[in-house]
Amino acid sequence: MESETERYADPERVQQVLAHPLAEDDARRVAELFKALADPTRVRLLHALSHSELTVGDLARVVEMDDSISAISHHLRLLRNLRIVRDRREGKQIYYALDDDHIASILGQSLEHAGHT
Repeated sequence: MESETERYADPERVQQVLAHPLAEDDARRVAELFKALADPTRVRLLHALSHSELTVGDLARVVEMDDSISAISHHLRLLRNLRIVRDRREGKQIYYALDDDHIASILGQSLEHAGHT
């Protein structure tokens, strides 16, 4: 029977990591966030919203999908449900924005990592 020191290359490091467990629910929410960011159209929408609050029509123009307002709305609904974007009504218009600075930071760091200048 192998001892714990034989089974693990560095039991102290294993214990150090085990001292900071990640709850399954937290892991699922982070995975959902990255799944939402895995779509190029949604990344382009978020990039646009990182510069300004915009309406669905404005976003469709910015991401060159003028003929797909319903597709943009679908993406925004998903992003809103995940608390990545928020909306506010002004008269008949609904404006979308990034939900908070964390989203802008994640997007900025991701773009930087990908080599965006």
